[in-house]
Amino acid sequence: MKVGLVTKEWPPHIYGGAGVHVKYLAKSLKELVDVDVHCFGEARPDATGYELSEADQQLNPAMQALITDAQIASNLGGVDIVHSHTWYANMAGHFAKILYKIPHVISAHSLEPDRPWKEEQIGGGYRISSWAEKTAYESADAIIAVSQGMRRDVLKAYPSLDPAKVHAILNGIDTETYQPQSNPELLDSLGIKGPYAIFVGRITRQKGLAHLLKAWKEVDPQYGLVLCAGSPDEPGIGAEVQAAIEELQATRSNVIWISKMAPQADVIALLSGADLFVCPSIYEPLGIVNLEAMACETAVLASDVGGIPEVVADGATGELIHYSGNAAEFEAAFTAKINALMSDPDLLRKYGEAGRVRAIDQFSWDTIAQETVALYKSLIK
Repeated sequence: MKVGLVTKEWPPHIYGGAGVHVKYLAKSLKELVDVDVHCFGEARPDATGYELSEADQQLNPAMQALITDAQIASNLGGVDIVHSHTWYANMAGHFAKILYKIPHVISAHSLEPDRPWKEEQIGGGYRISSWAEKTAYESADAIIAVSQGMRRDVLKAYPSLDPAKVHAILNGIDTETYQPQSNPELLDSLGIKGPYAIFVGRITRQKGLAHLLKAWKEVDPQYGLVLCAGSPDEPGIGAEVQAAIEELQATRSNVIWISKMAPQADVIALLSGADLFVCPSIYEPLGIVNLEAMACETAVLASDVGGIPEVVADGATGELIHYSGNAAEFEAAFTAKINALMSDPDLLRKYGEAGRVRAIDQFSWDTIAQETVALYKSLIK
């Protein structure tokens, strides 16, 4: 069996959870089937890349994606099945399905109807991305949701879908790469001293960073905050977050902002050194970064949205905060929980140890690849 794997993100250009997912899924799939990776951007040693002309690069990002999808689809005639990831790549799979009469599988990492703030990022392109996703989903042979919560969201967003076509296969984590690793020299070089919590994620509305920064104003100043936060969706939210961070830094020397994408080894060391990982997302299909923190034996405090409760066992590997849409209540709850947890290092240690055990036992990429191949086989006639 030859699988055409289509993705916007591919190493070294990975900036979100979907890219991490594709990277590790492909690695495990290659142990079982022939995988042909097609990605946006320049060619890579292990993937066919598709670069846009200078003229096309001036177009709206949604139009750029459709042009790239058409180019990719033209090179998928030799595969038995195509598997696309995120709306950026979905139409490549859709076009290939029509051109070559091959099955199309979609992995649902997020849903355009649930991300209205995307209009800030790509303007009218949001209507194009929404159309592309809807069209691809409604004609796909199968959709993989990365959590049961995401499966419910898919069926709610696209009620015409046959529920039997929507399968929940969870995200995974490489617990050999993500494991506790101490690097005191790195912490010293960044000026990190004393107990600290950490946030890792893109600067986007769905990650809830603005809520965390407001909540942190009332956190005990003895606790530090490390923010691995970059790649703003659009200039407005980038400026908003920068102003909020600078406001905190004006009175707190232990708020550290790493705005550039840090090397993976540094992120693992920062996660390992943290007392608490905070995930204030207001939309999160699964939240692979929570798994990364757990694998590094770090306790997690997260919102209860989407698939997060399927990862973070409330009261066992961390704690969850309900998000009702009321920002003030959400921020106040985060403040209270952060202060309570950071003052109880024994409980944090207990949560961290249990989190790594859970990551190892329940989120193996090999198992996920086997489930994915079984789905492929059920679709190929």
